[in-house]
Amino acid sequence: MSTSYLERYDAAPDAEKFPLVRRWMDKEPLPFFKELRAKRPILVTPDCTLVTRFDDVREILLMYKVFTVKPYVPKMDNYLMAHDDDALHTREKSLMQFMLNRDDLPRVRNLVADIASGILGNANGQIEVVNKFCRMVPATLVQKYFGLTGANREDLIEWSYWNQYDTFHNQPFDLLPPELSQRIIDRHSETSKKLGDYITMLIAKRLLAVKLEKLTFSTIVRLDDDIVTRMLRTSFAKELDFDIKRLGVNAGGLLIGAIETTAQAVAQVLQYLFQHSQWLAAAKAAAQKEDTTEFDGIVWEALRFAPITSYLFRTTVSDYTAAKGTDHETVLCAGTYVLPVTLSATFDERAFESPDEFIPQRNWYNYFHFGFGNHECLGRYVGMVMIPEMVRQVLLQKDIAPKSDIDYKSGPFPEAYDLSWATA
Repeated sequence: MSTSYLERYDAAPDAEKFPLVRRWMDKEPLPFFKELRAKRPILVTPDCTLVTRFDDVREILLMYKVFTVKPYVPKMDNYLMAHDDDALHTREKSLMQFMLNRDDLPRVRNLVADIASGILGNANGQIEVVNKFCRMVPATLVQKYFGLTGANREDLIEWSYWNQYDTFHNQPFDLLPPELSQRIIDRHSETSKKLGDYITMLIAKRLLAVKLEKLTFSTIVRLDDDIVTRMLRTSFAKELDFDIKRLGVNAGGLLIGAIETTAQAVAQVLQYLFQHSQWLAAAKAAAQKEDTTEFDGIVWEALRFAPITSYLFRTTVSDYTAAKGTDHETVLCAGTYVLPVTLSATFDERAFESPDEFIPQRNWYNYFHFGFGNHECLGRYVGMVMIPEMVRQVLLQKDIAPKSDIDYKSGPFPEAYDLSWATA
């Protein structure tokens, strides 16, 4: 029997081609993508088109008006990430990046370390790390730094979970059974209403507190510094079109983007390191150092091998010839789902020397950990300190080890991962 993926693909009936591709993407991604990069870098299937080489992936992700985030639109409540290179996207992303002041990062990392070490310190040497740590740490940061107080952390986690599930794992090319797809949509709708009601109440209460703070000239009432409070303290010119409603939408966006993606990244990096003793030892040694540069580099390289997603997705709105002038140039027709396969791109020898080797401290700019281009993650700088610090706090525990592999419970996210360590 042939071992060539493409020979098996070409021999399959049209109705079976993409299901075959999807199975390889999920179960055998690295060898499958390696063959595509070498033999058919742009694979046009009946359901969508895969783009696998580094340069071609970047080309797709930089052409915002040709390859759009149209699939996001029905999943998001007019949030900036559902807009492609327009005034709202530019304006609100700029304003939110201004609020998420990068000068805060040392404070954020210290806060993450305190939250994480507190959870681990109270765990008595064993923890189901996905729910009790990987999701709980960012949920706590959402409260303390982003300012989304007054809700249970479990509710914050649930609201983030179903939004992420529906937006990024409930698209046509996910091939979910119709009943499961509808259940995800229903849960997303249900939790979005709860989130909207919560945000309305939060903004009303916090706005009153900010007004009281101003009236008393901060001598009697002084609010803690967090992102929601910063936004409410700031006067925006009417022409900026950033009223209280837009402020609330963006406050909700902070939550949605922070929890589930962080949890998945941390859990999968931990599992990768536990499964590779050489790099586990290196990470544990680096975790002891005051300078975190070496440790962080190990985390980002581990995430290259175990990313939270293997691809991004776009919709082509006009015909376009990708990879023009190469031997694999391909016309992508309007209406095509295009999957820029970022996992494949990070194993492309054109951008990564010895890509199959684990080499910490690689060129950060060639990673796709937080996306790329116009839709790169708004909170990437927060993530760049939160993710490695969470991993670091776990690896500081003595003789820590997993009891089994991550349990995904047949879904896209880690759901359970038991760890134990010595307490004496």
